[in-house]
Amino acid sequence: MLHNKFNQSKSFLLLSALLSTILALGACSSPSSETETADADTTAPEAMSNTETPNSSGQLETKFVTIATGGASGPYNIIGTALSEVYANTFGVNSKTQTTGASVENVNLLTQGKVDMVLALSDVVTDAVAGENNFDQPISNIQQIAVLYPNVVQVVTTQDSGIKNIEDLRGKRIAVGDQGSGTEVNARTLLEGFGITYDDIDVDYLGFAEAADAMKAGKIEAAFFSSGLPNSSLMELEQGLDLQLVAIDQNKLNEIIASKPYFKTFEIPAGTYGNDAAVPTAAIMNALLVRSDLSEDDGYKLTKALFENLDGLKTAHQAANDISVETASEGMVAPIHPGAQKYYDEQVVQ
Repeated sequence: MLHNKFNQSKSFLLLSALLSTILALGACSSPSSETETADADTTAPEAMSNTETPNSSGQLETKFVTIATGGASGPYNIIGTALSEVYANTFGVNSKTQTTGASVENVNLLTQGKVDMVLALSDVVTDAVAGENNFDQPISNIQQIAVLYPNVVQVVTTQDSGIKNIEDLRGKRIAVGDQGSGTEVNARTLLEGFGITYDDIDVDYLGFAEAADAMKAGKIEAAFFSSGLPNSSLMELEQGLDLQLVAIDQNKLNEIIASKPYFKTFEIPAGTYGNDAAVPTAAIMNALLVRSDLSEDDGYKLTKALFENLDGLKTAHQAANDISVETASEGMVAPIHPGAQKYYDEQVVQ
C-alpha cells in the first residue's frame, strides 16, 4: 500500500515538473508579447486623450435632465417638452419638463439646483447676472448653452377698445403676465420706457390662458403676451373675438434699446392673427441655460443633441424655426458653458 502511495506521489511530482517546464519554455519563447502588453498599457491613456471625449460611451454622466419651461400652453413648454424627449431618447436619461411661472422662477429654480436646464428671456438673465430688479445679488452659477428664438412682445386688445398704441394703455385694466415672468418683466420695462408705471394702469397678473379667458369675458381691456410666434392662446382667442394688435412705436423703442440692448425691433407678420398688415413691436431673444456645475462633456452632448434634432423641435412649434447653430452663440447674456463652446468651435472648423 505504501509502495502504491509512493508511486502515486512520484507520478504527481513528475507531472508537476513537466508542467513547470512547459510554462517556463512558453514564457521564454515569447518575450515580445509581454513587452507589447506593457507598451500597450502605457500608451493607451495618451491615445484616448487624443481621440476620445472623457465619456466616450455616448451617455451622460447625469441621470436626470429636468427642464423648467413656462405655462402649459406656451411655446416654452411645447419646445421644452420636445427637447426633453430628445434627451430621453438619445441618452436614456430621465428627462422631463416642469411647468412654471417662466423666466424669473426658472432662473431661481436653476440657481437652487432644483432643475437642470431652463428657458428664460435674455432681459431676465441679464438682471440675474447683474443682481438687479428681481434678483437681490448677482447669480454666478448659471451658464448659457444657446441663444434660441425671439420672444415677440404681442400687446393685444379688441377692435372696439379704442386702444391703438402703448400710450393708450394709460388708465386701462391690463394683464401683464404671471408675476415675475418674462412677459411681466417685458411689460413693465416697455411701459416705463413710454412713461407709464403700474400706478397708471390697473394691473392683473395673468398667464397666457388666463389672460385670453379674461379678455374674452370682458374683464380686461388689453394684455401682454411675450412668446414665440404664434401664441396658441391668441390663436384660440382670435377665433371668437375681434382681436387687434397694438403697435409699438419703433422710434421710441430705439430710444429704449439704447439702455436696454436685449430688446430689438420686430414686426408681427401680416396674417399671424388675422391682421391685414405687419405690426411693429419689440422682441427679446430666449436663452437656454444650465448650471455651471454641469460637466463639460455633458454640456457638449446636450448642445450637440439639441442641434442634431432641430427638425423635431420645429415640428413641435414653428417658433423653433428661428433656432440656428449659426446664431446660437451670438448675443449671449450669461457666460457660455465650456461644453457648448467646444461644440460651436467644432462647427467653425467644419
